[in-house]
Amino acid sequence: MAQDGNAGITEATNKVRSYFITGTNLMYAIGSIVGLVGAIKVFQKWNAGDEDTSKVASAWFASCVFLVIVATVLQSFFGI
Repeated sequence: MAQDGNAGITEATNKVRSYFITGTNLMYAIGSIVGLVGAIKVFQKWNAGDEDTSKVASAWFASCVFLVIVATVLQSFFGI
């Protein structure tokens, strides 16, 4: 017997929603790792006395903030 089309679409929607939540958590984990790596690189530049330390720090900070904002905006945009 064939499955009802609406039931199939609803099941697919539920599965995609569950994958999205897992993907959002993965983005947060990647952001934390990138933040730690960035903090170590900025600390090394700061101790070495490089002149572009603030530029590198702002770039790493902005990339971490971007990951968090993208995950949050996508969640609220799609109502998940």
